[in-house]
Amino acid sequence: MKIGRFKESKKETFGFVKDGQVATREEIMYATGVPLPFSIKDFLFDGWYEEIKKKSPQLSYNEKLSKYTILAPISNPPKIICLAFNYTDHAKEQKTNPPEEPVIVMKPRTTLTGTNSEICSPFFVEKLDYEVELALVIGKTCKNIDESQSMEAIFGYMIFNDVSARGIQFQDKQFTRAKGFDTFAPCGPWITTADEVPNPQNLKMTTKVNGELRQNSSTSKMFLKIPSIVSKLSKVMTLEKGDIISTGTPQGVVMNNPNLEFLKNGDKIEMEIEKLGKLENTIKFLD
Repeated sequence: MKIGRFKESKKETFGFVKDGQVATREEIMYATGVPLPFSIKDFLFDGWYEEIKKKSPQLSYNEKLSKYTILAPISNPPKIICLAFNYTDHAKEQKTNPPEEPVIVMKPRTTLTGTNSEICSPFFVEKLDYEVELALVIGKTCKNIDESQSMEAIFGYMIFNDVSARGIQFQDKQFTRAKGFDTFAPCGPWITTADEVPNPQNLKMTTKVNGELRQNSSTSKMFLKIPSIVSKLSKVMTLEKGDIISTGTPQGVVMNNPNLEFLKNGDKIEMEIEKLGKLENTIKFLD
């Protein structure tokens, strides 16, 4: 199923998406008689989703998705973990080798924003770049799991744009400040549950900037595969329900690519990953 967070006027809700229509929390409660929590995080990970899933044939999708502002699917994940240089084609493009162990950066949750929103960059940011990535949403708290258990820990998947200020990245020689600005992690447009993505390791992924194709690759080109990523990270830190793990980007970013231009004010970014939908955002440089 596809599960998202939505806002109409000042009212926030969540629900299921199907063919451009929405079954909201309120409609789900009416159809099933099950009282649901206000928090999507509680709904997803505290047993409510599994109960409603059994009753899903009773649901009607009566609201048009277009009437809502689509928010980041999870607003307050415990952690946002992003991998660097995890695609063979991207590593080759950057004249490096993919690391045998996950090289990670943590983004603050204030970076999160949804589709159709603005990526707001301060005026002093130079060399603003995009990175289309497959993000995993962890559904079970786990520690020290092996690869055979890793896929069971994943609740679902979404698109993630690991926006990066390359000028700051080059200056700092590390990634946190360059990737940590508010709105520098558009994601969504919703969470697609793992049962709808039987092979997440073979999904087509693209990025377009103002209609120009910039990234055109596949999740098959990950160096560390998804089970290995989850297992290795769980041996460093406890993975918690709602954690977001973004698994790296393929070739086609602007960094070290003299044929491409960094993002400018008003640029429109469209990212697609097979089975997961489309993430669309516009760049806005703040005065």
